[in-house]
Amino acid sequence: HPESMEQIMEDLDRIILPGMTHWQHPGFHGYFPANSSVESILAESLTSAMGAQCMIWETSPAAAELGQRMMEWLRDAMGIPGSYEGVIQDSASSASLVSLITAREVATGFRSNEEGVPSNLRIYCSKETHSSIEKGVAVCGIGTKNLVKIGIDQQMRMNPLELEARIKEDIDAGLKPCAVVAAIGTTGTVAVDPLEEIAEICRKYGIWLHVDAAYAGTALLLPEYRWMIKGIEQADSFVFNPHKWMFTNFDCSVYLVKDAGLLIKTFEILPEYLKTKTRGVVNDYRDWGVPLGRRFRALKLWFVIRSFGLEGIREKLRSHIQMNKSFTHALEDIKDLHLPLEPFLNFTCFRLQPEGVKNPEVLNQLNEAFLEEINKGGKLFLTHTKIHGLYTIRMLIGQTYVENKDVELALEVIREAAAQTMIKKVND
Repeated sequence: HPESMEQIMEDLDRIILPGMTHWQHPGFHGYFPANSSVESILAESLTSAMGAQCMIWETSPAAAELGQRMMEWLRDAMGIPGSYEGVIQDSASSASLVSLITAREVATGFRSNEEGVPSNLRIYCSKETHSSIEKGVAVCGIGTKNLVKIGIDQQMRMNPLELEARIKEDIDAGLKPCAVVAAIGTTGTVAVDPLEEIAEICRKYGIWLHVDAAYAGTALLLPEYRWMIKGIEQADSFVFNPHKWMFTNFDCSVYLVKDAGLLIKTFEILPEYLKTKTRGVVNDYRDWGVPLGRRFRALKLWFVIRSFGLEGIREKLRSHIQMNKSFTHALEDIKDLHLPLEPFLNFTCFRLQPEGVKNPEVLNQLNEAFLEEINKGGKLFLTHTKIHGLYTIRMLIGQTYVENKDVELALEVIREAAAQTMIKKVND
């Protein structure tokens, strides 16, 4: 039987909210953020109220054209060549899958959609690349046995010398290099692969190059970080997520391509009921990815960019980076704390490493206990990665409304947790 909204909202407070991890909490610094903002929430509400299905231009002309304009605004604001065209995907995972499928078609002369995937195609990425690439290689039919994971340097970046050596080995063995995935900001440590060197290798061997900048791509709005994409003009595709660090609600992933014709040729299927007189004159975004159905995702980007302004977004990004510098400086005063990598953007990683303790298993157990101590009070939420096999804690300062006082509280929690963890270690 129908229930009142009052009862439903009471149950939301009583049953659902206590069991949620609160991603918008100012103490949430664990994963890459999935940010929201007042502007984006308002746009999402309007999008839901309109309930538009934006699969082709004729089903929502303004939605299609606003999507195109938002891709142009962001492309230009990030310093990506003006010849690139884009589409909003639901996630970087989906965008990377679309890139791999397109690369597969290009490598096989557009035969594999019809005939099936040959077993000799090879994909290359670093050992630190996001797990979505492995999943994408499986889903697109190339197979994870054909995913070649390239070694990394001390800064966790892909080794281009090893990349070229593996490509040569595969060619000599009769295999077909299909695509290379370069990361601009890996998930574990925000490492930036040497794009210019990787791009030159791809140009030399005629290999598709996809750039995964899902998180750190937002920093390209800051001119001082454009060095990360030196060589981008060689890339065939590029993805970044405004829903991570650009104050735009999930889901919203920007996917840019050098040649939109290759993308459309890969995904275009034209049943009678989708034929229109405007076809070929306008963008029908159903042909730019896997799903037919599309949400009106561009509206929230329009609201956020116009309300904050590009300079307002840049100011907020720089404030997060500055908070991270202050945070890192304060961490250095905590006894037995070690920073294994140079902090970058709004990311820092650290671990307890007491003098004289060298055993990796002991260190890993110690830092696992340290993270549990940090998180157990509910004031702060951090996560971990492993750096060269050692358990390491990650901290990201990227919430839309995070302030210095929130970072100071995080430091207090970390100091106390470090002290308590070391006391327990001594007592054990």
